Amino acid sequence: MSEPRSAPTVGQVVLGKRLLDLRERAGLSREEAARVLRVTPATVRRMETAEVALKIPYVQLLLQAYGLPGEEIASFVELAEEANRPGWWQRFHGILPDWFSMYVSLEGAASLIRAYEPQFVPGLLQTENYARAIMRSGAVGQTRPDAIERHVALRMERQSLLTRPDAPKLWVVMDETVLRRPVGSPDVLGEQIDRLLEAVDMPNVTLQIAEFVTGHHPGTYGPFVLFRFAVPELPDMVYSEYLTGAVYLDSRSEVASHLEVMDRMAAQAATAQRTKEILKDLRKEL
Repeated sequence: MSEPRSAPTVGQVVLGKRLLDLRERAGLSREEAARVLRVTPATVRRMETAEVALKIPYVQLLLQAYGLPGEEIASFVELAEEANRPGWWQRFHGILPDWFSMYVSLEGAASLIRAYEPQFVPGLLQTENYARAIMRSGAVGQTRPDAIERHVALRMERQSLLTRPDAPKLWVVMDETVLRRPVGSPDVLGEQIDRLLEAVDMPNVTLQIAEFVTGHHPGTYGPFVLFRFAVPELPDMVYSEYLTGAVYLDSRSEVASHLEVMDRMAAQAATAQRTKEILKDLRKEL
């Protein structure tokens, strides 16, 4: 039986979808593919949906049954071995919830990350002290000093993706509430605003503030993140978090609804240039 693990890597998700496509092109049902492996159809389904790791002998047998030539099988197996390697974040498994492991994997593979945040500065733009102050309040459910420091370390390491050569585009709409709510001391908030002022000058970061004066907007129901990927096998995906977990949405209708809301919020929020002026004014107030 294939071995389960806490959360799939993006590579496993992509290759699982490719296995599904290859099986369907070969005209085989899951039951027929399962007979090739002498397993249950559920095992084939779990491989195709990335619920389990890609067991290499199974992958080889399936690709042979699907009629792939030897060179393509060797290439696929090489990709599968790479996909099965744990992500860098796995060393934080002691404090990283299973439902958030997938988020970090998607974040690292995305070409575009669009986020709406009504409560806090998004993790990719937080300073260490701001992140630490939030976590001490119990926002992550673990307030032990060692757990807090590991959460901060994870968050800071995640931010490196914004400066890598193939960095994704980050586009954030953030409620004015985020900057009006005290977090830590005034010095902590001041340092955080300085960090945001640095971020808005980055070529791959767009930050917009939804001001109080513009009134209600369609995203006030809760925070969410929309991921877009360069690989065609991965559809746009929406991440929505709640107190003890999260949901990942990839149906076209649900993603389209969130994208429409995001576009409407971006049109209503302060422009990037206006946002920079707001941040400068807020910094003077501290």
